[in-house]
Amino acid sequence: MAKKSKKQQQPGGTPATVALTTAGVDFTVHSYDHDPAHPSYGEEAAEAMGVSPDRVFKTLVADVDGTLTVAVVPVAGQLDLKALASAVGGKRATMADPALAERTTGYVRGGISPLGQRKRLPTVLDESASSHSTICVSAGRRGLEMELSPEDLAKLTDAVLASIGRP
Repeated sequence: MAKKSKKQQQPGGTPATVALTTAGVDFTVHSYDHDPAHPSYGEEAAEAMGVSPDRVFKTLVADVDGTLTVAVVPVAGQLDLKALASAVGGKRATMADPALAERTTGYVRGGISPLGQRKRLPTVLDESASSHSTICVSAGRRGLEMELSPEDLAKLTDAVLASIGRP
């Protein structure tokens, strides 16, 4: 079962949880034992927390016309690269090289958080997030999620809201 703690900042907190604590935002941390054999980080998180996959969002890094861009979409679907490019005024988007994404954000794949990244990147949050009072995103490492309001996430990342996910 996932552990929950309101605004809990333990020693060794992640840059994402530190960013939320510093901003004074209400959030809940959910931790679970990550299974390296699970085929999907996001679906594993949803199952472990007992949360609907449409409320758990994955953080993906794409290259839009040469600019790394963060896309936050439900784990139940996929990223629409064309829609992402359009949302930031670009022409073409491709998935970023995983090693480059890790170096740029400071997080490992499967644990990339939209918050507390080493370098602040343009961010697009799928507009479906607005239909939930809270959503879950990676807290900065595999097996650690944080739950917060989509409005707080959008504000803290200066995210554009757009329809960038597809079933």
